[in-house]
Amino acid sequence: QVQLVESGGGVVQAGGSLGLSCVNSKGAFGKYAIAWFRQAPGKEREFVGAINWSGITVSYADSVKGRFTISRDNAKNMVPLQMNSLKPEDTGVYYCARSRYPYADRQEVMYDFWGQGTQVTVSS
Repeated sequence: QVQLVESGGGVVQAGGSLGLSCVNSKGAFGKYAIAWFRQAPGKEREFVGAINWSGITVSYADSVKGRFTISRDNAKNMVPLQMNSLKPEDTGVYYCARSRYPYADRQEVMYDFWGQGTQVTVSS
């Protein structure tokens, strides 16, 4: 059973930090990768980063590398996304998704369960 729930969105000034969280409200994530995607107004949804099932391997989009950090706590069924040095272009709805596979991937088609999203707004 999978029901992903994101939380932690809000409004923050440019240069600030915000932490998001993704949990599976129906239990464990299982041995599957978890990813974060985002969608800005008027734009297509894009990959932000992903973490493999064990939490050892993480990949990021170039646009967030060095600023965002994804981690994983399988005991708590939680995948946090820490966002630092936020920019106005980071504004959007952030979604977490569970992969069909254990390894992280950047393609949306690899993910079969999605949360409802949480809004992040970065003001300039």
